[in-house]
Amino acid sequence: MKEGAIAAAETEAARTKAKRRRTILLLSVPLLIALIGAYLWLSSGRYVSTDNAYVQQDKVSISADISGPIVEVAVKENQRVKKGDLLFRIDPRPYRIALAQAEAQIASARVQVGKLEAESVGTGADIQGAGANLGFAQRALGRQAELLARGFTTRAHYDEAQHAVQEAKERLANARAEAGIKQAALRQGGAGEQPAVVSAMVARDKALLDLQRTEVRAPADGYVSQTERLQAGNTVIAGLPMVTLVRGGEAWIEANYKETDLDRMAVGQPAEIHLDAYPSLKIRGHVASIGRGTGSEFSVLPAQNASGNWVKVTQRVPVRIAIDGDPGRPLLAGLSAKVKIDTGETGPPPAARR
Repeated sequence: MKEGAIAAAETEAARTKAKRRRTILLLSVPLLIALIGAYLWLSSGRYVSTDNAYVQQDKVSISADISGPIVEVAVKENQRVKKGDLLFRIDPRPYRIALAQAEAQIASARVQVGKLEAESVGTGADIQGAGANLGFAQRALGRQAELLARGFTTRAHYDEAQHAVQEAKERLANARAEAGIKQAALRQGGAGEQPAVVSAMVARDKALLDLQRTEVRAPADGYVSQTERLQAGNTVIAGLPMVTLVRGGEAWIEANYKETDLDRMAVGQPAEIHLDAYPSLKIRGHVASIGRGTGSEFSVLPAQNASGNWVKVTQRVPVRIAIDGDPGRPLLAGLSAKVKIDTGETGPPPAARR
């Protein structure tokens, strides 16, 4: 009897516990659904995310300012370099010859200026001689005039004396003109300031600059990439990119958000970043800037919506996400990312968004 009563009591207690669990379960499921719904309702529109995002870094396309064959390559693919490090060297021999020619031109120009200075000094003596000849001719003409008046000479001799005076005047005028030309050529100052010398010195400076440009150096700290064109013997064309330098400084995320996500987005809002390359890594950041135009607006061939074949397409706007702190892993340019921005419950006022 006692054992049966105990068993019945235990059975009744088990039924009561099971009924209680069913009641709790029936009540907790709707409550959980209500909580989830409330959370989604409260946070609806607060977070905007996109997986159209990529890591970006400053990149410099390095080209040479002169042309010529490569004689030395000092870097390898993905090598870290510092500002001023040698990347590659172009054959300097033609530019050394050009520099020597420019130096010779300077010497020749200085010789010509010295000759011009000597000729300028000589023109003074020419003027004095021409003046003396003019005075002699004028005195002779005076004597012939007196003799003609007395009848002791002929008209022909008088005309010859008059012609001699005219020739002496012309020689004096020519000597003065030649002196003026020489003085005008030397009026700029010393030999170092003469146009011929200055022109030769400019050519020398250009040749020296070209010789210095045969050594192409890194413009900043970073990593060398795309070095396949850097081969000894390859000809460098001036202005043609030969290698790319990825700056080793700050990296950022370029997230291309839909235009419909920009209503409450503003600079300074926090962002959460996940990289496909590092799934377990969570990076914190913030909105640094919002693009001033859509991606299609700045494309090489922008859409011509004025044409008759117009279809409305949701546009993408590039949003720059700055990374807060050290991510702890190397951020390579071009890595895919997913970005979620917390725009807040109400977002910034319209005036702040402008």
